[in-house]
Amino acid sequence: MTTKKIERRIKIKYRIRKSVNGTAERPRMSVFRSNKQIYVQIINDVTGQTLASASSLGLEALPKIEQAEKVGALVAEKAKAAGITAVVFDRNGYLYHGRVKALADGARNAGLNF
Repeated sequence: MTTKKIERRIKIKYRIRKSVNGTAERPRMSVFRSNKQIYVQIINDVTGQTLASASSLGLEALPKIEQAEKVGALVAEKAKAAGITAVVFDRNGYLYHGRVKALADGARNAGLNF
């Protein structure tokens, strides 16, 4: 990626983070997307603690969109096991389409509210 793309994403990320904060009742669901993998964490920003996480490591045989859907469903199951039913979605500066949207849809279909 060029420097301008990275700087643009970081600006968007900071703009989003001004309004999106995770609490104990509604933690923040943060997404990181690399070229090969997708990672998601559910974070309580008050204590700075990660409550649940999932990644696409080990799912390389599937297409990337399906990987993202499975990761969303997996993190929703882990969140339910931790007693979390509602989260605030932090797309982390990425556009809400493609893998990020697939991850969000997978988490919603598995029962997570945001």
